[in-house]
Formats: sequence, structure tokens, C-alpha cells
Amino acid sequence: MTFQVSAPRLSGLVNMAYRRYFLIYRVGVAIRQPYSTRAPHHGLAAAAQQRVAKIQPKEENEGVTVLPPTGNLGPRINEDVSVVRQGKKGTPGRVGLTGERAIPLHDAIDARELGWKEYGDVRLANLPGQYLMLGKFRLTALVVLTSLGGYVMAPYPLEVGTLLALAVGTGLVSSAANAVNQFLEVPFDAQMPRTRNRVLVRGLLTPAHAMGFALGSSLLGSCILWVFANPATACLGILNLFLYTSAYTPLKRITIANTWVGSIVGAIPPLMGWAACSGGSLGSGAWLMAAVLYAWQFPHFNALSWNLRQEYSRAGYRMMAVTHPELCRRTSLRYSVGMIAICLAAPMLEVTTWTFAFDSLPLNMYLTYLSWRFYKDSDSRSSRKLFRFTLLHLPVLMLLMLISKKHHSDASGTLGAEGQAVALSSPSNHLELKSVMPSEKKIVS
Repeated sequence: MTFQVSAPRLSGLVNMAYRRYFLIYRVGVAIRQPYSTRAPHHGLAAAAQQRVAKIQPKEENEGVTVLPPTGNLGPRINEDVSVVRQGKKGTPGRVGLTGERAIPLHDAIDARELGWKEYGDVRLANLPGQYLMLGKFRLTALVVLTSLGGYVMAPYPLEVGTLLALAVGTGLVSSAANAVNQFLEVPFDAQMPRTRNRVLVRGLLTPAHAMGFALGSSLLGSCILWVFANPATACLGILNLFLYTSAYTPLKRITIANTWVGSIVGAIPPLMGWAACSGGSLGSGAWLMAAVLYAWQFPHFNALSWNLRQEYSRAGYRMMAVTHPELCRRTSLRYSVGMIAICLAAPMLEVTTWTFAFDSLPLNMYLTYLSWRFYKDSDSRSSRKLFRFTLLHLPVLMLLMLISKKHHSDASGTLGAEGQAVALSSPSNHLELKSVMPSEKKIVS
């Protein structure tokens, strides 16, 4: 018996195997030979030094020419590489030559920082702060808050124990995802001023230590969600971990579709909260909250990335703000308008009362206005205003949704996360406690 495999099919199998075992290879390399102990790559270090300097505006750079350093391209670069000296009027400036005025290069790296060094001793007192940085504490806090929002919006009894388990488990899984993300992006984070102070870039922790933290956090968080919430919540958390590390992170350097994938990742935490409260089921309210988070991320992230276009371009990330700037602005405006429709659908789906539709309208109208100004002006000022308002928009919107939550009488007696609820019965002028089983759909009255 013979098997025939076509060349395209064989190529596809090889590529699939390479992608699957790439992460395992990276972990093995990190354990055997961490970044800071590898042999120095002189050419790459010198090239990174030259890419960090941003181009000054034309009116400030007239008559100034930045020449590459000559001689050895290793870490021992002339210290004068961080300034450009300008000669007399009409005479081009040269690096390292005597002149009349020195122009500092913005965000230039000190040549003495290009040398490779061994990792320092890890101090136990510094580990909590380093773990918070590794897990991106502020981003993780936002993920936990949105999952708690999904929990309290579900029309089921609230359990304090399940609520705490949801917060702890979601925080651990989110921290694990962020740690893997930083592990995979160390060479690229080193080229961006916004991210070059992260713990792995600075060598405060070894890559093996970071992956150990990610593995422990993911296992512990998943077990907490599985045992103290329900398997559905744990599966959603594992799915989100996979999408963030294996889909969103590599797609950032391949296609602008990474923004849509990242928005799906941000929309899953409310589903986790709803599933934890309902016992594993996802109603229309859960998908509505996921839609709110999905739409909110486009004006939020697009406005953030607009002022970081130079950094993303330097590091090789394919973001809409870099490769498709018009689409970036148009998408922000489109989803801002979509936010109005989503909030108007909340009372129609009996998730909130009609008060929420009217209360959220001014908030969403102002978000749309800022997105319109960003679309028309496309400058740093409009993008910064839009980004700052999105930080206020989401918590206020979720608070209004909670205030206007519609309380269903038929759901208050059904099972929550623990599988039992207690109803009051008073058939003959006295109160009687009665347990309601999962199959019962009515409240004893």
C-alpha cells in the first residue's frame, strides 16, 4: 500500500508543524541560554541604535545631516552618536565632529546600554512588583472588572464565593496570557520606548522564570474557575488565553486583522462572568455585553495606536494606524455609531429598562462626536481626546447598565451558580421557606 501526498499538502503539513512547535522551541532556548547571556550581535545592536532616533521636523533639521558612525559597528559605539553637531550656516553637521551647537536625538539609547550583561540575582522582595508588571496589572484589572460586570448583570442570585473565585481565576488567567505575550515579544518590545522598560526587556527576570509564572498562573486560575465556578467559565478562560497568545500576538506582525481578533479577546470576559453566575448558560444579555466590549475597543485602541505609529512601525507591527490610517479612523467612527445601536437594543432584549437607552445616549453621542473629529482632523490632539474619553466611557456605561438592570421575577427563583435558590411562600398568612429545584420554572406564591 502506497500513500501519495501532493506537494502543496506536504508544504502545509510542514508549516503547521513548524507553527505548532515554535513556542516549545522558544521555551527550550530560553531555558538553555537566556537572552542576556547570548553572544552579542554587533550589527543588530548598531542598527537598533540608529532606528531609535526619531526624525526631527524639517524646520528644526535644516542644514543638519546625520551620518552613520564609521569603524566598528559593535556595542562600543562612539558616545557622540547620541548628538548631532551643527556647523556654521550652510555647512552640514557631522556626528562626532566639533561644532557650534549640539542637537540631542529624541529617545536615543545611550551607547553604554548596548552591552550585554548577566541577569542579576532575583530578590524575593521585588518579585510581587515584577509579577504585577509581567502580568500587566492595569490591563488585567480591566479584564477582571468587565468579567464582574457580566456576573452582576446576569438575572440570577449572586454568590459571594463564586464572585471572588471569578475575580481571582480571571486575574490569574489574564496575567498568564500577558506574561506569554511579553515572552514572545521581547526583541520587539526592546525597540519601542513605550515597552522597553518591561521586566523581560530589562533582564529583571529570565524568560524561563516568566514562562514558569505563566504556566503556574494559567493552571491555578483555570482550576479555580473550574472548581468554584463551573466548567463553562473555565473553558472560556482557556479559550481566551489561547486566542491572545496563539492568534492575536503573532497576527500583530502579519496582518491588521489582529485588531478584530484582539477585540474578540476583550469581549469574552463578560461572557465568563455571565456563565459563572448562570451556571454555564449564556443568554441574550451576555452577548449584548460582549458586543459592547467588542465595539468599544476599536475607538479605544485605534486612538491609542495613532500616536504610537512610529513605534509600531519601528518594531514591525502591522497596525491599522501604520498601514491603513484612513481605515483606522473610519473604523473608530463606525463602531462608535454602532455603540448607540447596541445600547438601544439592551431594553429591547429585556436586559435593561428603557432608562438605560436614554441615559447612555448623551455618552455615546459624545463618543461619536470625538470619533468624528478624529476622522476629520487625524491629528494627535483629536486622537488623544478620544482615547482619554474611552477610559471614562466604559466604566460609566457599565454603571448605567447596572443601575437600569431589569429584574426578572421568573429568574430570581431559578438556580444561580450553586444550583439552589430559596423562595418565600405564604398561603395562609404565614411564611414558609421552600427550596426550588433546577427543573422548576415558577416561584411558589
